[in-house]
Amino acid sequence: MMKIQYIIKSLLGVAILCATFVSCSEDTMDRINANTSNPTDVLSKYIMTNVMTSTGFSAVGGDMNSYLSIYVEHEAGVDNQFHRAETRDGEPSNSSTFNNTWGAIYTTIKDVKIVIAKCSEGGSEEGSPILGVAQFFAAYNLAVLTDMFGDVPWKEAGDYTVSMTPAIDKQEVIYQDIMTYVDNAIANLQKNASNGMATQDFIYGGNNTKWLKAAYALKARLTMRLLNRSSNVQGDMQTVLDCVSKSFTSAGEQCSLAIFGGSNINPMFGTFWSRKGISASKSMFDKIVEYGDPRIGRCFMDPDKQVIFTSATDKGLNLAPNGNPIQQKLIYNNSIFVAAQTAPVHLISYHEILFLKAEALYHLNRKDEAKAALKDAIIAGFANTEKNISDALASGYWGGFEVKTDAITPEVAATYVDSSVAARFDANPLKEIMNQKYIALWGANGESVETFCDVRRMKAMGYDFYGFQNSNKFPLRTPYGNGDTTTNPNVNAAYGDGRYIYTDNVWWAGGSH
Repeated sequence: MMKIQYIIKSLLGVAILCATFVSCSEDTMDRINANTSNPTDVLSKYIMTNVMTSTGFSAVGGDMNSYLSIYVEHEAGVDNQFHRAETRDGEPSNSSTFNNTWGAIYTTIKDVKIVIAKCSEGGSEEGSPILGVAQFFAAYNLAVLTDMFGDVPWKEAGDYTVSMTPAIDKQEVIYQDIMTYVDNAIANLQKNASNGMATQDFIYGGNNTKWLKAAYALKARLTMRLLNRSSNVQGDMQTVLDCVSKSFTSAGEQCSLAIFGGSNINPMFGTFWSRKGISASKSMFDKIVEYGDPRIGRCFMDPDKQVIFTSATDKGLNLAPNGNPIQQKLIYNNSIFVAAQTAPVHLISYHEILFLKAEALYHLNRKDEAKAALKDAIIAGFANTEKNISDALASGYWGGFEVKTDAITPEVAATYVDSSVAARFDANPLKEIMNQKYIALWGANGESVETFCDVRRMKAMGYDFYGFQNSNKFPLRTPYGNGDTTTNPNVNAAYGDGRYIYTDNVWWAGGSH
């Protein structure tokens, strides 16, 4: 009997061992083609790092800003795609022009929607203080998307679970969701001073108190964006002022991606260095001269001789004529900003919100206060210009510049306001506010994107303040990307031949869509 039990136990042991071996072998076979370096789930803080960098490079500082700087004549396009954008030779309306940006923004929106789901009720990171930051970026990227492209796929887009050919939504409807995201961000960012991201947060290092200020700044910007559709201008302008008062108190608090140094380079610098397709805009130069702006001796340079021109009469000045420049690299002068190797990308700057304050006060007929706010905005804008210049002067790629003029101090900027700006403000306050903002947003920080919105917003109000010299048609939006014009019949039908970008305003600029 004992012998039989021993034999049974031995056979059972072998069976268990064989079963274990088979189980392990099957498990090993299941995993043999698995990429263990490609996880299917990632913590929100790591996703948000990518969201921040992609927003800075794709939605603000990359191709989008380069092309729009040409449209608003901050710069001039002189080679290849940029020359075609300058001359309006197909490039502005081609679906390939902004396809990379189009796809990148949608990828960012998909990522941020994942984070919002994770951090919301029922999500795997429910209650995470990252939620408010994610909602900020949802509003930011969705606003850039619809501000640039108009009506776009939204309700059915971004996660591939509803439709592979999502329907196009009206901008008016999209903006309702944008403002909801902003308000939710403001509410959630007040719950925690820290978001726990620390070094994963490239902008504020995990500080939700600073993100709250950025959210108020974004609400101020977007409320002003919708001015022409407002049913309560007085109330909305007061909202702008309230938001500005809760936002940045210095440039040190502004919402900027400042990660550049070493092999990380500013997008505008990188674009110029690799393509050299942008030159200094004659209309920009002429405006600076007309205004007696001290930036005339700081912001234009010869890229070959590495000389910064000190006045409007220096020998060697050769600005690119807007609309019809010769297509050739480096035959014209450049703005100093293309050399700003380490300049940050501003998602929302301190000087921008000060200009928003000045404009809101003007619309409320508080002109003396608007004049004082404009002075603060201009001084802050000069400081940002000088930061760009110092970044250019320190560029290791250029090997140094010959500089003969002193930096523009706050005192010099204040004197300029008192001696020159004040009289023009008294003659036409809104024109002076918008033109001074236009000059201040010129630089290497990606703010031509916001200028493009301002120009269209003013045109919708019936104002042509800027004196653009390009006689070719002005693009009223950017064309849909060919990633969807070739695969989504809804987008393809809306795109047509692409010429609609010259005739159809976006909704907030007076268009039907």
